Amino acid sequence: MESTRDEPAGMTGIPGLVDLQVNGYQGVDFSGSDLTDESFVWSCRQMLAAGATAFLPTLITSPPGVYERNLPIIARVLDGGEFRGRVLGIHLEGPFISRQDGARGAHTAQWVRAPDPGYLEELIRLANRQIRLLTIAADQKGADDLARCAVSHGIAVALGHHMATDQDLELLVQAGATALTHLGNAVPAMLERHHNPIWAGLANDDLSATLITDGHHLPETLIKTILRVKGPRRCIVVSDASPLAGMPPGRYHSMGADVVLEESGRLYNPATGYLAGSSATMRQCVSHLCGLGLLDRDDLARVCFANPLRLIGCTPEDIALD
Repeated sequence: MESTRDEPAGMTGIPGLVDLQVNGYQGVDFSGSDLTDESFVWSCRQMLAAGATAFLPTLITSPPGVYERNLPIIARVLDGGEFRGRVLGIHLEGPFISRQDGARGAHTAQWVRAPDPGYLEELIRLANRQIRLLTIAADQKGADDLARCAVSHGIAVALGHHMATDQDLELLVQAGATALTHLGNAVPAMLERHHNPIWAGLANDDLSATLITDGHHLPETLIKTILRVKGPRRCIVVSDASPLAGMPPGRYHSMGADVVLEESGRLYNPATGYLAGSSATMRQCVSHLCGLGLLDRDDLARVCFANPLRLIGCTPEDIALD
């Protein structure tokens, strides 16, 4: 990956950027009811041109009709071959998450589902077995059975959008979960100071942590803490790019809510004050992390290339590097 004028020189030499969480790009919403083959292809091309070496298009918690429509669209494009080695499969972030405000994040409560292996099997069918990563809440009854179902289909399981305890996480680890989705986010603004999902996630040595390093989702102190506790071999940078990533500042309606994109890049729901995904690309997230000076080049390559590939069962040889 070549360095550009607005990137720290420390990014030079990183083999590539693999983003496991991309909700859309430049106005195209992968969970939108208006997604088409053409708009999905266009958005993928734009995302790759913006610096992602490979990525997982991500569907958030959605009504059944969206899954029935969009999963086949994405699967059909991926089966076509243009993006082989670049668009690596699908990340389902939901619908099996917590309904609790804060923990639910920007997801719509109406479409949240209790853990249901049968419904997961249906989603796998709709996606033509292209699902590579599933985010579920660890604190929901039956989450362990759901995780075992996913793992049996070769799907990596990440835990997030929950109020999970140490015991919840351990139960899911035993069921095959291997990661935490954007640790430090998708929690209420106010937490019990000692017993909360952030501490529980940090303390679990069996779970790698994805983290959004866009400069808005996590303060530098928490990024540093996660990196020190988990270590660079168990951390993964994601962009959590929203459909508004790459768009100019302004007011928008996105993912079912009115949101504001500020000049700074901060994207939030003014009604709740919660962030509504990221407006950053993977390149911008890694550039921000590099600028903090917390990792050397080898560790930067781990958190943005080797580790995300390992989580979803891929190797560097599976990637179509330029």
